[in-house]
Amino acid sequence: MDPYAALRFKEFNIFLVVRFAMVFAWSMQFIVIEWQVYSMTKDPLSLGIIGLMEIIPAVSIALFAGHVVDQKEKRNLLIKCILGFSVISFGLLLTSLPSVSEQFSSKTILYTIYILVFLGGIVRAFIGPTIFSLIALIVPKKIYPNAATWSSSTWQMASVLGPALAGFAIGLIGVPWSMCIIFSFAIIALISLLQISRKPILNPKLGEPVFQSLKEGLRFVFSTKAVFGALTLDMIAVLFGGAVALLPIFAQDILHVGAEGFGILRAAPAVGASITMLGSTYFPLHKFAGKKLLMAVFAFGICMIVFGLSTSFWISVAALFFSGAVDGVSMIIRQTILQLKTPDHMRGRVASVNSMFVGSSNELGAFESGLTAKLMGTVTAVVFGGCMTLLTVGVTGIVSPSFRKLDLQKDVEAHEKD
Repeated sequence: MDPYAALRFKEFNIFLVVRFAMVFAWSMQFIVIEWQVYSMTKDPLSLGIIGLMEIIPAVSIALFAGHVVDQKEKRNLLIKCILGFSVISFGLLLTSLPSVSEQFSSKTILYTIYILVFLGGIVRAFIGPTIFSLIALIVPKKIYPNAATWSSSTWQMASVLGPALAGFAIGLIGVPWSMCIIFSFAIIALISLLQISRKPILNPKLGEPVFQSLKEGLRFVFSTKAVFGALTLDMIAVLFGGAVALLPIFAQDILHVGAEGFGILRAAPAVGASITMLGSTYFPLHKFAGKKLLMAVFAFGICMIVFGLSTSFWISVAALFFSGAVDGVSMIIRQTILQLKTPDHMRGRVASVNSMFVGSSNELGAFESGLTAKLMGTVTAVVFGGCMTLLTVGVTGIVSPSFRKLDLQKDVEAHEKD
């Protein structure tokens, strides 16, 4: 198959610009907030609270958001999401201004940041399913796997540059100007999105009662073994194996590398994932997908253990790099499963369940990491998470032989014939 098939569609290229700008802004914003909050509190639990503030709304309204996405026109809904993010980003910019810190106490500013992050979680509940659904309306079905790979690669590339620039920007121009950059990228995303035409609503059940709609979406996810297995495995791995939330502690208190080193550490996983994803456009991963996914998550757990035990900056960078490389394999396989197995009229609801399982597990993982770091110590918390990831892979491989044997080759060939 043509590795550039999806890129031959103009609107898909515009879509990639929008996706890059939003992910860049969001990932950079999260890093700047982490740095600002930890600098204010010096408390690892405060980093966990940031994740908790985002996951509460993201999980609680995710299914409802999926229902709304399936009922609404996708382009205009995404415009509203970006506008919401822009307002929140501007609010966070205000909290970082020196004039504001002089007028208000640190506690007031901290609580304001938590509230804005909470509102960002609401926006996130809608933006993920909307983007997932919009892809399927821009490109033909036969190139869904290729489009999913390019979309994921763009996500990772933005995840590389966002955190890296955040680390350097904090050191060179400070938090307020860093927040200005974030706000600017949100505006770029908004202007670019206006160049994509409105899309038809493919749901044959418009006006369907909310609870009936949600029940149908959940039934599909839990009854489709490939989808449910991939989401469950990735959720538990990210929940226990993610050390990203603790990187400010490693950068400041363990490795002593400052803001620039923090940016490198934060970007290392995304660099590895980007290389994997770009390579996958030439070497698809759909053959023996189950075994590859299990091996990738197992390798991810090993990388987390090495990172947790390392006291060398470059060994830590290498461990994070390889963790991103194998996580890229996991992400591509999961996205391919979702694109191939999900009917058009249910994409919003399935993507919402995906965000609950995987996307929100990043924030819940941040809270878990912050809490375990508070109770066990930072290093022990990371090693514990890596060990739990290895245990998860072992249990999944034993209790689910059908998932272990999962192969997507026939699904890909069927879509190519459509």
